[in-house]
Amino acid sequence: MDAYLKDQFDFTGVKAALLVEQSILVILRDNKPAIPWPNMWELTGGGRECLETPLECLRREVWEELGLILKEKSIIWSRIYPSMLDKDRSAVFVVAQISQEQYQEIDFGDEGQEFKLMPIEDFIKAEGIIPQLQERFKDYLSEKEENNIWTNGRN
Repeated sequence: MDAYLKDQFDFTGVKAALLVEQSILVILRDNKPAIPWPNMWELTGGGRECLETPLECLRREVWEELGLILKEKSIIWSRIYPSMLDKDRSAVFVVAQISQEQYQEIDFGDEGQEFKLMPIEDFIKAEGIIPQLQERFKDYLSEKEENNIWTNGRN
């Protein structure tokens, strides 16, 4: 896990691609015109509260939205990006793995209309998903592929 996930620094919030085998857990945002990206599919996460670290923010959001306790060892990748709502500030994007059993235990909160698993191939191509989240997940896939090439002895 990247050390900055436990650091205090100025960031707006955290979004997480939670992988369940070859799928991503997505949430359909509320259909309220006053919120950003109404009625679009997004990922778990949200805004920072008080002086939370990125890990604390992520764990709180996963608990509030899904009723799950996310363990540190579940996090497999993270990166700092410009915030989607304030380009002058930072936000954190995380990829983590949860089990099929954890998925079955979800207690969906009151943010969003529904949740589901979406195949990775669909997530990176489909319309109706917040585009910045698709691009950030593609960064993870590119880096993962590069690492596989290097660790498998090619190049």
